[in-house]
Amino acid sequence: MKKAIILAAAVAAAASLSGCAAVATPLNGVLYSDVNYPITATSSELGSKTGEATATSILGIFASGDASVAAAAKAGGITKIKTVDVKASNILTLYAKYTVVVTGE
Repeated sequence: MKKAIILAAAVAAAASLSGCAAVATPLNGVLYSDVNYPITATSSELGSKTGEATATSILGIFASGDASVAAAAKAGGITKIKTVDVKASNILTLYAKYTVVVTGE
């Protein structure tokens, strides 16, 4: 009985300390995913300038970056946004990357 309690406590501790890195995508792969998808667009053509902004996560424990539309527009020197797309990738839920791609003028 005592061994069962210790084993249950060890499993609970391991589960609470483990993490998962994931990104929101229209499709998810358990082992690997690499998905590009649109967020918004205007009726005009693609812009001549492109800007990207990225955030990453490791094990779902450490996350950093600024993947905002504003950061992507600033990185591309864009003042008039025409499209906003996302690139999301995930490897074994250990490492995840989320990139916002903005086109415009």
